[in-house]
Amino acid sequence: MYTIIDIETTGNGIKGNKITEIAIFKFDGAQIVDEFVSLVNPQSPIPYFITGLTGIDDQMVKTAPTFSEIAKEVLRLTQDCIFVAHAVNFDYGVIKEEFRQLGVDFVRKKLCTVRLSRKLIPGLHSYSLGKLCSSVGIPLTDRHRARGDAHATVLLFQKLLATPHSEPVFQKFLNARSQEATLPPHLPKSAIDAIPQKPGVYYFKDINGSIIYVGKAINLKKRVLGHFYDKSEREIRMCRETANIDFELSGSELVALLMESAEIKRHYPIYNRAQKRTIKQFGIFCYEDRKGIKHLAFNTLKSVPQPLKVFYNLTDCRLFLKQICMDYSLCPKYCHLQVTEADCSFYEDTFCEGICSGKESIEAYNQKVDEVIADLSTKETGTRILKEKGRHENENAFVLINEEQYRGYGFVSNEIEIKSIEDIEAFIIPQKNTPETQRILGSYLMKKTKLEVATHFTT
Repeated sequence: MYTIIDIETTGNGIKGNKITEIAIFKFDGAQIVDEFVSLVNPQSPIPYFITGLTGIDDQMVKTAPTFSEIAKEVLRLTQDCIFVAHAVNFDYGVIKEEFRQLGVDFVRKKLCTVRLSRKLIPGLHSYSLGKLCSSVGIPLTDRHRARGDAHATVLLFQKLLATPHSEPVFQKFLNARSQEATLPPHLPKSAIDAIPQKPGVYYFKDINGSIIYVGKAINLKKRVLGHFYDKSEREIRMCRETANIDFELSGSELVALLMESAEIKRHYPIYNRAQKRTIKQFGIFCYEDRKGIKHLAFNTLKSVPQPLKVFYNLTDCRLFLKQICMDYSLCPKYCHLQVTEADCSFYEDTFCEGICSGKESIEAYNQKVDEVIADLSTKETGTRILKEKGRHENENAFVLINEEQYRGYGFVSNEIEIKSIEDIEAFIIPQKNTPETQRILGSYLMKKTKLEVATHFTT
């Protein structure tokens, strides 16, 4: 037994999304055996754009029952039935959240008519309900009203059941262990099939061709499908708007990160929020305490007027200070890596030479701190080239850093002989040096240094 369901909502995100209308058809595989349709008072204002789409306004739902008042009927109708909907994760997710707020755990087996249609009626340009019904000759009246959409879904479901060899497809999709993603209604399966399992960047585009999200991945196909498994309200909303996916290969994770950063800055997609925020920077500085001991400390950059070195996350800042302690035999207590009144835990164990216990003179310790400051004050000059894997086996990728400034990345065929920096520069795709690219490269170089040090000590 199946219950084929459609809902209309206030459109405020899954957890804030309240039902304004619900339609449930109980279907035995051959005919409708029960029906329930009702407006629902969401107990919150209905946005104007939702009213424009559905025709449902605040006045219409003013005297309608709340979801809590119809919850028993929804439970009764769906009990021991398979929950069916077009793009089922949306309808199921909203209803499940409504029940959660009532303290009820709503769990039903699910079937998605988008997924079933892609498999049993392949080759269509779009699998949105309106275009799908038009393509296969199913009448659809009262579009964007719960009963009209639900009834059209019943007719579609009936057609899918009658499709030759449909039984194994239904059984596969009912299998709870199936890991197939529910593809968005507007997204052709061919767009997913074209994505390789290689590093690169990908672009989610809406029905108008506008880029709404840019991401990077070591395995493009796995990451893209991961979006469709995700049940968070932001992911569901973004995926429902996705009508096409493009990609570019990078060859390596580092180049993918740099490409992603540049593309986000160029397109400012509506669903890329992380890089729209200001990056919190940290600076290392030096001060002298009342005993005359020089400290190396760190703080947010705005609180450090003359930083010795800048970092783009706290982890890298602390890792750098820890490495400084090891390289110059400094005390973690006086580098603010340990908060303690007693001796630091490294004295006599590793690199601290005893300033924290009075075993090392202040003058000797401060001289080491001065060496650190002198070394940090000497900016790295010249050109640095980071060699990475190319997009295929006959190619290498390069990242160019000049005078500590990121210049760009590029790809060079293995058949081309590189004899000078000028040869590399001919292949570099120029890029802007931004706080985000500095953070990416800083973290990469920090990890690379740490790996080289670890390798040195283990060989």
